[in-house]
Amino acid sequence: MCIMEDAVSRSSVESSSTNDDYVVVNGEPKLKITGDINDLNDEVSQSSKKMTSTLTPSSSLGADPQSPISSVDNVFPSSQSTGAIGEDPVSGDSKGRSMSLPGVTDEGYTTFNGVTYLGCALVNAPRSEVEIYRNMSILNEQSKQAIPIELYVPRTSEGNVRTNGVVRLVDPGTDTDIACYKIHRILFCARGPSDSEEKMCFAFTCSHGDNPDSAIFQCHVFRCELQEAVAKILYSFATSFRRLPKSIGRSTSSISEAEVTAIFSVNLEFKEDDGKGSYSTCPKDKNIFKFRCDYDKKIVISVTQTGNKELRIERCFGLLLSPGRNVKDGDMHLIEMNSMGYSSDGRTYSISGNWEISEECFKVLDTETPKDTRVFLTVAVDLVICGIQEPVRFAIETKAKIFPHNERFWYFTKKPHQEQFFVKLKLNCGSRMPKTETDAPDVVQYEVVEVQSQTQIDRQKAGMSLQGLKHHRQMSEGVQSPQDDEESDGDEPLLSGSGVVSKEVTDDNLLEAWHEVLVKWHQNLSQRPKQVQQLAKKGIPEALRGEVWQLLAGCHDNSELMEAYRILITKESPMESVIQRDINRTFPAHAFFKQSGGLGQDSLYRISKAYSVYDEEIGYVQGLSFLAAALLLHMPEEQAFSVLVKICFDYELRDLFKQGFEVLHLKFYQLERLMQDLTGDLYEHFMEMGLEIHMFASQWFLTLFTAKFPLFLVFHILDLFLCEGKDVIFNVAIALLKMSRKDLLALDFEGILKYFRVHMPKKYRTEEAARELMAAAVSAKVTSKKLKKYEKEYITMKEQEMQQEDPIERMERENKRLLEDNMRLEQENDDLAHELVDSKLTLKSELDEVQDQNKEMKTDLTKHKKLLKDTQEEKHRLEVENQQVKEMCRKELERLETENSRNTVIVTDYKQICTQLSERLEKQQTAHREELSRIKILVKSCEACSKMFDADGKVNLPEPKIDPEKMNPKIVDLQQQVRELELELAQTKLALVESECKTQDLTHSLHAAVSEIQASKNTWFTKTLNSIKEVANTHTGKKEPKD
Repeated sequence: MCIMEDAVSRSSVESSSTNDDYVVVNGEPKLKITGDINDLNDEVSQSSKKMTSTLTPSSSLGADPQSPISSVDNVFPSSQSTGAIGEDPVSGDSKGRSMSLPGVTDEGYTTFNGVTYLGCALVNAPRSEVEIYRNMSILNEQSKQAIPIELYVPRTSEGNVRTNGVVRLVDPGTDTDIACYKIHRILFCARGPSDSEEKMCFAFTCSHGDNPDSAIFQCHVFRCELQEAVAKILYSFATSFRRLPKSIGRSTSSISEAEVTAIFSVNLEFKEDDGKGSYSTCPKDKNIFKFRCDYDKKIVISVTQTGNKELRIERCFGLLLSPGRNVKDGDMHLIEMNSMGYSSDGRTYSISGNWEISEECFKVLDTETPKDTRVFLTVAVDLVICGIQEPVRFAIETKAKIFPHNERFWYFTKKPHQEQFFVKLKLNCGSRMPKTETDAPDVVQYEVVEVQSQTQIDRQKAGMSLQGLKHHRQMSEGVQSPQDDEESDGDEPLLSGSGVVSKEVTDDNLLEAWHEVLVKWHQNLSQRPKQVQQLAKKGIPEALRGEVWQLLAGCHDNSELMEAYRILITKESPMESVIQRDINRTFPAHAFFKQSGGLGQDSLYRISKAYSVYDEEIGYVQGLSFLAAALLLHMPEEQAFSVLVKICFDYELRDLFKQGFEVLHLKFYQLERLMQDLTGDLYEHFMEMGLEIHMFASQWFLTLFTAKFPLFLVFHILDLFLCEGKDVIFNVAIALLKMSRKDLLALDFEGILKYFRVHMPKKYRTEEAARELMAAAVSAKVTSKKLKKYEKEYITMKEQEMQQEDPIERMERENKRLLEDNMRLEQENDDLAHELVDSKLTLKSELDEVQDQNKEMKTDLTKHKKLLKDTQEEKHRLEVENQQVKEMCRKELERLETENSRNTVIVTDYKQICTQLSERLEKQQTAHREELSRIKILVKSCEACSKMFDADGKVNLPEPKIDPEKMNPKIVDLQQQVRELELELAQTKLALVESECKTQDLTHSLHAAVSEIQASKNTWFTKTLNSIKEVANTHTGKKEPKD
């Protein structure tokens, strides 16, 4: 399976994972977890406070005597503290402890009970939150029989003699380890979303493999009984990466404060001009960059400080490049820089520079490299760091392969090259240690003692320093030619699992053809496209083999077999000891299966064990373990098990192992007859030497050539086997014999056996030789008709041998076979009897459950009948109430209409009265104005009286002095009449206003009454009553015909 980094994983590297190559920084490794650690801290603290009331006074007896923590409320410090969940003061046996209260064992572990292991899945992007959540959802939904475990998390990443820094999954029943994972290889931790079904689940991804190119990543998923326990477990993982072991703490305290070590992580990547005004990242395969000729490039370096000593980079003093390695400072060439500075988060300092490939000094880096050769180059950056006296140089050595100008690359990674540097600093004489963070950063405080890269440290540990290897040109990093490798092996046989299979595809047309075929195939899985056979003969691309093999075997997405596998691995097998013994012999040359107790051997053990339980007739045979190992290199365990079952049953591979290997002997006879027909001289030579077919061909048939031959050839043979069937074995065997014919004819008996065992597998370690062999195999004249003919000959020959055989011996053999069959049948009978008893007990239990359910359903039926009767009575009561409410509404409507009519008459009368009063008032006002005008005219006509008016026409009279005795009685009467008229006028106006107010009030009341009547007609209550009435009328109508 092609391990590639997708866009999701690239975008989440900085926020969710550690570096690819794990490095211990001052004994304090780092691990980033999805979500904020402060949120985890708060969540765990709250859950711990909730559980405080359940603790007894004796629960503090198990606390660490060195721990200052005395209560559960103070267990979890802030995210900057080095405290850990492992210091919770709990006591008693861990198995009796609540899930939400982790316990600390005396081995330095934090234990969690009530955890269920749901399974694991192979992932391509170990840092992708999307892929982690997808696998978490699938395993949580599909895993029908999970495994209860106890989870042991080390309190520190370094561990001690007992913990060894590993996360353990322990069987609660037997207290034995189910699996162990080094905490240094855990890359990513995640919890299920709180608003989903996976809120009680968590998962972590773990890397397996000796180097990044052969690394395989798995996602392990767990489920907890309590939701709050998930936060505690993730917090425990975080603190195990953050805490220093006590031994380290004591040792560091004894170091002089004048010396410190700063750690920097440096990432290097190259970008090539894409001809469109921008630059694209250069690909990388097996830590080797891929360049194309005649393209200008850009160098990008990112520096991040990962240690505790905070030092800020002031600027970049220079960016340098040179071909080769171990380059002297004077031989480095300065590169023109175009940018430098910190990123937006202030943690990473980036430098970029333009590399003009046309310069003469870089000619070797712009010349196409021959096949199987590489060129070294060294990139250095000089940084001015605040607080350090002189610039610090970080030099990175890497390798590159130069391709033609028009080369295209397939299936590569764009991950940058990463190196870690340890800068040992010493306090400068006359300088002082900074006491606070506010001390001036530009004061020179340190001088550089030593700068070492992680690569140099690893070489020194392994005794591989460059000074000791100058005389040895073939270093482990170099690429050895096949001829040199063959000579170095001598007479030792080639180990199984040898050879490296590249994921690169050089034929563009082949990749496009496979793409079209797969698209068509997925649309109709029941029908294999016609082009598959021709494409399989050329070899399936390595990146597609896992998918295509499943499609060819007919088990793509076979959930039934995958679920059966998850159940089978939990069962015991009588062959477990034999399987465990043979595991180390399977593919020992491959890094995935090399480590004892590693992921590869564990996976191979589980598949072999599961198949021995699945196929009880065959059980376990060593030949199948090699085939299972080849499948595991391309797909996860469940899918590999499914393909293995299909090969054994559908391709009849298991028939070779049963019934006294009778089918295998038939295959030997068929191969012998093919040799006799196609390679007659070689057949006669074998007969003269007394060499029989089974002496060299048994492993070919039983392991499908997977035991001895290089992986490139093995995978190509499996391509043809899954595509064309079991007869392909004869094609490959004949091709092997034909291509080695001259060598075999020149050897004696011992030489021939040694040739088959040692030299023949080594002959096909190059891809060219393997392709030539497979081309010969495809063109070999081996037909099914010919094989059927040989099969009939073999059966006839066996029948003749049986007829010529002594009857007593034949009967004894037949009797022995019948005894064996009888014993097998008796065993099967016993098994069936046990299954019958179990099935009867199960049926009895199910019958009891059904009877209980029947009683419950009868009780529910009685309740529902009573409820129906009550509902009908309620319906009748509501119908009566409906009639009453309707009658009440009708009467109220009639009353309102009558009152509305009366109010209308009153309003009409008031309007008429007001109109009459208004007309009378207007007439009086008109008469008054005319009389007043006439009087003014008469007064103005009098010379004496005209003086009573001013220029504006206003009356200007002196204050009259009225003598009551001289007043005319008529005038007094007239004045009295005027006053009465004025009073009557005022009263009339007041009555008019009052009538208008009353009219408005009556109008408002009328509108409100109309609105209320209209609303009463449209209320939900009225509609409900109408609906009830309609139902009642319908029900009554149905009853009338019966009556």
